[in-house]
Amino acid sequence: MLCLRQVCLSAWRHYQARTLSNDLLLSQINNCTHEDEVFSLVGKNKARLSEKHVGIALNVLWQLQKKKPLLLRTSDYVRNHSQFLTLCFLAENNVEHMDNEAIVDTLYSILRLSVESHDSLAGVLVTEAWKRLESLSLPALSKFALCLHKQRRHFSPLTGKIAHLVDMKLDSVQDIRILSVLMISISGVISRSFQDRLLQKVEQLLGEEVHFNYAKRIVQFLQLSKLMYPSLLEKCNKIFLKSTSHLDLDNICLIFGLYEQLGFDNAEFRLIAKQLLSESIDDYHDPEAFAKLFFVLGPMAGSKIRERLLTTAALIAEGFSSHQALVILKTMQKMKCRHSHLLEKMVSVLHRHLDSYHVSQLVKLTQCLVLLHCHDQELFAKLKMLLFGFLRSSVIPADTAAIIRTLAMLPSSQVEEIIINKATAVLPQCRLQNLSCIATALVKWNHYDKLQWQNTSELHVKLLQKLNDYGFQRLQEARNLNLLLEELTHVNGEWLQEVISEETVAACRRLIDQVTWANMLQLSIFLVKTNHRCPSLLDRIASVTVQNINKIHPLEMYFIVYLFSVLNYDPPANEEFFQSCIQHLTSNLSCFETHHLVLLGYILAVAGYFPPALIKTVFDVSFLSRLDAQLEVLSDTLRQRVRSRLMKLNRAVCLECPEFHIPWFHEHYFQRVLCKGISRINPLRQHFHRMLAEILGGSHYARVSVLTPYYYEIDFECILDKNKKPLSYMTQNILLDDLSGIHLRHDIKDEERKALPQGAQRIALEFLDSKAFSKDSRHLKGEPAVKKRHLEILGYRVIQIPHFEWNSMVLSTKPEQLEYLRKRLYEAQ
Repeated sequence: MLCLRQVCLSAWRHYQARTLSNDLLLSQINNCTHEDEVFSLVGKNKARLSEKHVGIALNVLWQLQKKKPLLLRTSDYVRNHSQFLTLCFLAENNVEHMDNEAIVDTLYSILRLSVESHDSLAGVLVTEAWKRLESLSLPALSKFALCLHKQRRHFSPLTGKIAHLVDMKLDSVQDIRILSVLMISISGVISRSFQDRLLQKVEQLLGEEVHFNYAKRIVQFLQLSKLMYPSLLEKCNKIFLKSTSHLDLDNICLIFGLYEQLGFDNAEFRLIAKQLLSESIDDYHDPEAFAKLFFVLGPMAGSKIRERLLTTAALIAEGFSSHQALVILKTMQKMKCRHSHLLEKMVSVLHRHLDSYHVSQLVKLTQCLVLLHCHDQELFAKLKMLLFGFLRSSVIPADTAAIIRTLAMLPSSQVEEIIINKATAVLPQCRLQNLSCIATALVKWNHYDKLQWQNTSELHVKLLQKLNDYGFQRLQEARNLNLLLEELTHVNGEWLQEVISEETVAACRRLIDQVTWANMLQLSIFLVKTNHRCPSLLDRIASVTVQNINKIHPLEMYFIVYLFSVLNYDPPANEEFFQSCIQHLTSNLSCFETHHLVLLGYILAVAGYFPPALIKTVFDVSFLSRLDAQLEVLSDTLRQRVRSRLMKLNRAVCLECPEFHIPWFHEHYFQRVLCKGISRINPLRQHFHRMLAEILGGSHYARVSVLTPYYYEIDFECILDKNKKPLSYMTQNILLDDLSGIHLRHDIKDEERKALPQGAQRIALEFLDSKAFSKDSRHLKGEPAVKKRHLEILGYRVIQIPHFEWNSMVLSTKPEQLEYLRKRLYEAQ
């Protein structure tokens, strides 16, 4: 190797001044159609090779590889060829003679040919480019930044220097390709304000004719920065939808993964992906391609394709790598698939690969197996051993918390002293989401088998108290609302609801001056999640919304309106707030997918608003056809929610806005739902029914669990005549079934009156549990309020009995309860 180096350098010095046939040689290199042709020219013309020839030759070698399909590339052959080593030696010793573009192009070419980042030539090229950094053109700067990104120098000082140059030159950047590359490369070292400037610049440059790859990089930047930026995502999604020629399996899989991490979804993209992949399902049999296909197509496949996927997965399971096995299991969990044969095959594969998983993969793998109801005790024993190994060596609070929570999920799991000791040690460093994980695990162990706590119960109590104290302390010391909301995004479960809920709302209330249009979405989602009706925060959100209405994306506006609708809260300027929101939303209906429009229509209906443009759009026949098609690619949970919301919106429009002439078309939907449902009369209802019978004079004067027209279920129904005397269902021809066929028209109340004796009144009596109210409040939430409104339209007098009244000390005896019910039934109207 040293001899070769000396020969190359000697030849270079001897012929350095010669220029004979240089242009011809350059042309010959550029015209090569195979790597061996390049190597032949290099071998024959060592004496004639200038730094320009070397740079071009390396670039041509990469371009020839680039033209080949990935599986047919021969990078190893190229990289190990003796003449490739010659090119590298010559380039390394003449870097200073190269121009800026040649340095960057050469670095890019050798990295693409899989030369190691620590290779001496790569190091020399990076050093020389660093020296010339400020003189690099924007295209060269972006290419150099991409090289550093490929070398995983995401947080290096050099990357920081590039970010500084981009910051200074941002106004002069006019090429979206250059900008998208720079954004990806510097994403790890920039501030939030710089991120915002970059995104504003992208919005200026991003048109619908932008290349597919540039849009893909922008979505990758959002994912790397953990930013949900709806307007940019929508623009990029439109570019993807127009670029079906680029939508191969790899790109579809990448986009799905990015969307999943960003919490973004698009049914139209799903439909196109499903069609493209369903048509080529037979083309993917190798484990790597099939794992990607399964990840994308599995959750939205119909029954036939789903069965084919599961069968194929079982057939080729033995060939799955550790990563592919994890992808298959995560997708099975998402599909809620308990295919026993495939699960057995995957367990067999896992036994071979368990030692290769890092801690986060092992945590996810364990969770999948538990949720898929795996019963392989040997596998769980190995998982437990590995998790304890990671726990002993873990120094990262998030990892420690995740391991502890996962250990609590294992069957026959019990708390051990090491867990308590490790949790105690890590608590001071934990963020709220880590504390929540540990709290969830401790509560689960305690519920699982209290006998196992005999030797550690005191430690357990002390640990839980410490954990709560650290949570309270973190909330009390919070000074930045944005950082607090970022933590709260990942906090769920009983610990949030039962322990720190009040303190968390108090912290947000203390930082109320930091509420802006940019963080209202996170705050709104948090308040919905905790079910807290905090007037000061809600009033602040309403005020900031009205003041910044044009800055708020319609999808974010949806969640803000949802907050006020579900909590049934009217801010001081209620009409101004809702009218501003509705105008903004209805002016931007095109931003919403079909199923989003259904959800939007429903939440506005709960609040008592029925914008004509939205209602006419949702109940248009072509819209409903598109909705049917798109529902097929949504998750089961979301599909059921949309169908339920469409029914409730249909009911609300029929009852409250007959002037729209929208027909009631959910009769068959309810018949299917009722066939699947099982009616249960719980002890509380039985107790109520007995007391009603005692008050009214017999059980035949009241009906239990009654279905009304339009399929509202009410706990009890009775009828009082004009003299407040109960009417028996056994002697009067006024059974509820007589009304079951009535569909609301403008004269529905008149028809109901005909079904009852003159002056008689139908009474709906409802027991309201804590779910009907905001947390720690006596304020009725949106849905129970709507139900009352609708029952009154149907001709009922509605008596709602709140749990806090019924369970109060005032009504602690049966006589007091009877007197309470009697007063509510016979109170003056």
